[in-house]
Amino acid sequence: MNQRLQSQISQKFKELYSSAPKSFSAPGRINIIGEHTDYNEGFVLPAAIDKRIYFAVGVNEVKKHRFYSYDFMQSEESADLLVTEKTKHWAKYLIGVLAQFENLNLYFDVVFGGDIPAGAGLSSSAALESGMAVAVNEFLKAGKSKFELVKMAQKAEHDYAGVLCGIMDQYASVFGKENQVIKLDCRTNTHEYFPLDLKDYELLLVDTKVKHSLASSEYNLRRQECERAVAYYQQKYAEVKSLRDLKLEQLELNQPDEISYKRSKYMVEEIRRVNLATKALEMGDLDSLGTLLYQTHEGLQHLYQVSCPELDFLVDQSRDMDAVLGARMMGGGFGGCTLNLIKRDAIENFKSSIKTNYEKQFHQSPDFYLVKIENGAN
Repeated sequence: MNQRLQSQISQKFKELYSSAPKSFSAPGRINIIGEHTDYNEGFVLPAAIDKRIYFAVGVNEVKKHRFYSYDFMQSEESADLLVTEKTKHWAKYLIGVLAQFENLNLYFDVVFGGDIPAGAGLSSSAALESGMAVAVNEFLKAGKSKFELVKMAQKAEHDYAGVLCGIMDQYASVFGKENQVIKLDCRTNTHEYFPLDLKDYELLLVDTKVKHSLASSEYNLRRQECERAVAYYQQKYAEVKSLRDLKLEQLELNQPDEISYKRSKYMVEEIRRVNLATKALEMGDLDSLGTLLYQTHEGLQHLYQVSCPELDFLVDQSRDMDAVLGARMMGGGFGGCTLNLIKRDAIENFKSSIKTNYEKQFHQSPDFYLVKIENGAN
């Protein structure tokens, strides 16, 4: 928790609205393993992190909702919770959450800001939606369950921000638990917790500071390719409702076109890796977890054909370092961060080496974020 930032945001609220707010916060997230499995009804293994969006929230008598972004130093007002072309993008997330509460008989003042790095793939938008949902639920005494708040946060992103995201980001932001990772079943939307005992290791993110323009189109293409593969296998095996249901022997006995085969093979293996990762966590076997991280990266490269030169470079750099147990691209694979499982006492040397080599190769500096696993929105 960044108490200093929370205090600054609360102070800004008092300056703007001359009243004392209540404080809330919601975390960003990482995904340990399980990439592109969510839209194939598989499993993912996310965790909430110690990078958060902080809120100061109160009610007013001026009959309109007033929002202020501490980071952008921008304000927005809305009496009717309608979004127009003039509505600031960040305000759409807040309005999208508020508009879903029935019998909304209060008007809110909100100041928010955070320390989630922008554009790094750590789901700052999910934290914004989730934190707002938790705050309004508390003020209204609406009695919404955690899962209802997750669905509201996701709907705000779909209907108001126009991003058709899965449920993982909001789920991790709400259900996160300190030093625990979440095994989320993307078919049933249920979860289990597994302990993350890092011993003398840490989770270090290396941010490429790259966001490829083809990310959305390539992501959608992968979804279509998986859907085509499912359609093929359903003709052979009626029980295959998604690639989650496909068995490796079924895949090898009946091979469709090369692309469908590659996508299917990756998905079957990645869902298996998630299950192996949870077993490794239960046993405290960090070596096996590190190996699985590398395997996911290789699977994304060779079978799923998601490749970003900057991400691949960073992972390849880590392979020659004994202090790194495993590394992989995190997220869709078109930019953002690599996730590194690294020995604590080697972090500074690692950062120095990576920075020098990355600058030489790509003529810009990466950013580094050491992350801890924290509780969800509160």
